[in-house]
Amino acid sequence: MNVPHEAAPATCVDLMSGEQYRESLREYKPRVYVDGREVDSVADEPAFRPGINALAYTYDYALRPELQPIALATQTRRNRVVSRMLHLNESAGDLLNKLEAVRVLCQETGCAQRYLAHDALNGLAQAVACIDDAKGSAEHRARFDAYLAHVQDQDLSIGVAMTDAKGDRSRKPHQQANPDTYVHIVERNGKGIVISGTKAIVTGGPYMHELLVMPSRNMGQEDEDFAVCCAVRVDEPGITIVARPAGRPGEKLEHGDALFSRKYGQSTAVVMFDRVFVPWERVFYAGDWEHSHVLTYSYATHHRHSCIAARAGFGDLLIGAGALMCEANGLDPGAKSNLRDPMVELITITEGFYACGVAASVYATQDKYSGSFMPDPVFSNIGKLLLATKIYDMHRIAHEVSGGLIVALPGPDEDHNPATAARLSEVLQASPDIPYDKRIETARFIEDLTASYQGGWYSVISLHGGGSPAAMKQEIWRNYPVGSKVELVERLLERGILHDESRSITRNRQPGRCCDTGCSKPGQPVMVPLPVSTRAQ
Repeated sequence: MNVPHEAAPATCVDLMSGEQYRESLREYKPRVYVDGREVDSVADEPAFRPGINALAYTYDYALRPELQPIALATQTRRNRVVSRMLHLNESAGDLLNKLEAVRVLCQETGCAQRYLAHDALNGLAQAVACIDDAKGSAEHRARFDAYLAHVQDQDLSIGVAMTDAKGDRSRKPHQQANPDTYVHIVERNGKGIVISGTKAIVTGGPYMHELLVMPSRNMGQEDEDFAVCCAVRVDEPGITIVARPAGRPGEKLEHGDALFSRKYGQSTAVVMFDRVFVPWERVFYAGDWEHSHVLTYSYATHHRHSCIAARAGFGDLLIGAGALMCEANGLDPGAKSNLRDPMVELITITEGFYACGVAASVYATQDKYSGSFMPDPVFSNIGKLLLATKIYDMHRIAHEVSGGLIVALPGPDEDHNPATAARLSEVLQASPDIPYDKRIETARFIEDLTASYQGGWYSVISLHGGGSPAAMKQEIWRNYPVGSKVELVERLLERGILHDESRSITRNRQPGRCCDTGCSKPGQPVMVPLPVSTRAQ
């Protein structure tokens, strides 16, 4: 009798802690500028501290036992337990867990940033598998698999260098007066390629370990040299990073130290490549313009799916702070409809676009080339479009339920002024159960999130991060099964015309879906609450 061999339990890679991540940055010597000066040590630069704190949190949370079901994942092919942020999705459940992981991370940090690596790696896995299938080769996937093992085993943070400077937006890459407005190949040889050009919006650029350089658009044959995807260390010779500060560290602010963004923030950077050499083992494709659209679309879908969870985490902060402000003002939103209604609107917005992320996970499809799972593009783009356009309403509602005090407070120095502090604490206390300083602290927290430099940044990054609303609308229309709706009406009208390939409105069809696995295998796993943590947050 043959006894089935039981697979060995998966081994976990050597995960870093937040402090180990901070120390690891000292092993890199990138050329970085911020506020008009060159940075000696990224790990010790105050302007980047809130961003480094956010990344460090993504490492520490993965070590907490109660969060490991969402923070970690098993990469079946290698039988390794790895960070969820570096995992290739093997099921719809992986997408659900990634969604929940990103929301938990962004509840703490506002924007955890590291999830972009997950989105890029998943998109790239699909792209290289497609290229190999078309060429009848295995080299592109082999290079990617080796690189994936490297970043997973080292538990690295990967920055995504995708958005090019673009120059004249009406011209294609090869038509630009200055070719360096796009990253492109300037030389090929037996050892590798040499690239030059500019990436304009690189999230967390200064405090990443490596950069994934990816094309930002579909390429034509004339743009062959611009169809390049590769990985580089942040400190490779020829790379210059010009960054903005992360959050609001150490500012002398009119209304006091920023209660949230002094701790957490995000730097974005312009990264300039000046004849940077990349060995072939780190080149995933070079000149494959015919397949450039695969990475562009797959990454965009994965990233918009993640953005949904990120802004849901931010919405959680606004919901909690709004409720606290109502209480501190001496009002119960459950009893006052003028507060309850806007709070319910805020909840509806947040959970509405998050529900699109859940639907995109449940309706995921398996990529036929890579075998990894792709979130549904329609639900992903609808969810991202909702959050992009509703972020301003989220801020408005927080202002509405909080009152004007959030931007009309005296400066915090008055809290320690013997001539004013005692009187202010008497007259600015509202609820007798909430001390003055707690009320004021909540008001300043909301100000920081919604009515400050940082609040404006959250609005813009929500609107344009992951692509503009126009791009999402295009993807919704491109993927939505309008044809099925047209055929429904044609059938009811009994006109005898159901499908005609010449009609553009009937090309996309999808009458419905069935959970075939669920039908044939009862008792499939469902989302369950995580264990309650006994550890102080």
